[in-house]
Amino acid sequence: MTSPIDIEGGGASVVVDGAPGPEARTEAVTLTGRSPGQLMWLRFKRDRTGVISACVVGFFFLIGLLAPLISGLYGKDPYTVYADERPDLFDSAGVPVQPNGGISGEFWFGLEPGNGYDVFTKLIYGIRTSLMISVAVTLAVVVTGILLGVTAGYLGGRTDYFIGRVIDFLLAFPAQLFFIASMPVVVSLFVSPRDETPTYVRVVALILVQWVLGWMGLARILRGTALALREREFIEAAKVSGASPWRVIRKEILPNIVTPLLVQSTYLLPGFVTAEAGLSFLGVGIVEPTPDWGQMFSKASTELVMQNDITYMFFPGVSMIIFVVAFNLLGDSVRDAFDPKTAR
Repeated sequence: MTSPIDIEGGGASVVVDGAPGPEARTEAVTLTGRSPGQLMWLRFKRDRTGVISACVVGFFFLIGLLAPLISGLYGKDPYTVYADERPDLFDSAGVPVQPNGGISGEFWFGLEPGNGYDVFTKLIYGIRTSLMISVAVTLAVVVTGILLGVTAGYLGGRTDYFIGRVIDFLLAFPAQLFFIASMPVVVSLFVSPRDETPTYVRVVALILVQWVLGWMGLARILRGTALALREREFIEAAKVSGASPWRVIRKEILPNIVTPLLVQSTYLLPGFVTAEAGLSFLGVGIVEPTPDWGQMFSKASTELVMQNDITYMFFPGVSMIIFVVAFNLLGDSVRDAFDPKTAR
């Protein structure tokens, strides 16, 4: 016998007539819809690569946040000069006596040739410094990209023309060369060249320099998205209803740019991590004794380290490769979860 369908209270109630009379049983099945966010999350959870990448990225951020706690449990810090505290561990040239930089149960990643800093604590604090700076730059870039990109795309006209020319002008700068050239100039605005530069000034300068030349790409993407959205029917309906431009942007445009915004943000952050490390490697970023990822690469490239402890480069190098690759794979997975039609 055919099973009739009865609609009850918004859910679908399916009546199954297994047998006539009192033995007939009723089985209710409620059909519920899912929001786009829930569908995205379900697709993302099915992507094993994305889940693993998210776990790896989360692990690095956890290491950065808990660096002081880990250092306390480990019993060492990245500022102790063991070449002075424990001279028996080093030869006359400042090189650890034990092979592979003195890796042991006491010093898990060994000791740095020269000053003798503990490599393990220097690495976790270096991850903390680099991620802190890169997250701050990414947030500043995202906010700027939203404000200028969406405004230009939605308002159009002279506003779009003016912002577009500013973007074109800034994109003409060779970013890496401008980073190197402008860092000393920005630092000199806060501190006299005759005085020693505090670490917080270098951090602020790194954030400012990368932010000034880092927001244009995201702004252009969001501008194009806003241009396409402003011609849609629901935007026209909002205008006809008397909504102000700010309300249209806030209520209609912004919720519809979450996908490109989130995807692009996952690509921006690892780029800023490597840019910050590059500046520190060249000596215009973070300098000793403040730990930093790029500073460790700079130390590893010195003649003393290259000739006596080739394993020193291994730890910062492998950790950065893993982080950047995992974040890029996470960006691909987020893009695929939002847009299942894309194929890798």
